[in-house]
Amino acid sequence: MTLSMQGLTMAVMLLSGLGMGTVFDGYRVLSNELRFPRWWLPVLDVIYWMAAALVVFRVLYASNNGEVRAYVFIGLAAGIVIYYLLLSRLVIVIVKWLIGAVRKLISFVLKCLDILIVKPILLLYKLVMVIFAFGSALTIFILKIVIQLIRPFWKLLVWMVRPAIRPIGRWLAPYVSKLQVAERLRRIGLLIARLWSKWFRR
Repeated sequence: MTLSMQGLTMAVMLLSGLGMGTVFDGYRVLSNELRFPRWWLPVLDVIYWMAAALVVFRVLYASNNGEVRAYVFIGLAAGIVIYYLLLSRLVIVIVKWLIGAVRKLISFVLKCLDILIVKPILLLYKLVMVIFAFGSALTIFILKIVIQLIRPFWKLLVWMVRPAIRPIGRWLAPYVSKLQVAERLRRIGLLIARLWSKWFRR
């Protein structure tokens, strides 16, 4: 392996170390901010180190066909040390700021959705219910007026057809008594009378 390739590999490992430190701090801050359960942290650590090992090996394979030499570990360790000495605090601050910005953005989007969608839907629902209640009350009021207007004509009609109905009633009397129609009609009449007194004699 040439000297230039060794230098390139060491530089790549140095950058890999910086990247590993950045990702580790980022995921640590994120786990603390999101308050993951404590038992999740060892699992996340194992996942992180497995992913980091895979990425480093892939980078190493791309730079020197996967040859593991002492300078590879030196470059990786140097990158990690440089990161924690110079960049760790800055990365933590940036990650916290990004998390805060995302939270504010989500809160802003939720407020917009509440103002533009949720509240208009609730207002429309209340308006529909008010219109429905008003329509129901108006319908009942009109129905009462119509019944009051029809009542005299109904009495007149009953008085006029009573002479013709009496012979039919006598002829149907035996059948009506068998079917207990009179009792049923009496109950219906009582129910109508109760409703009538409830609606019109307040």
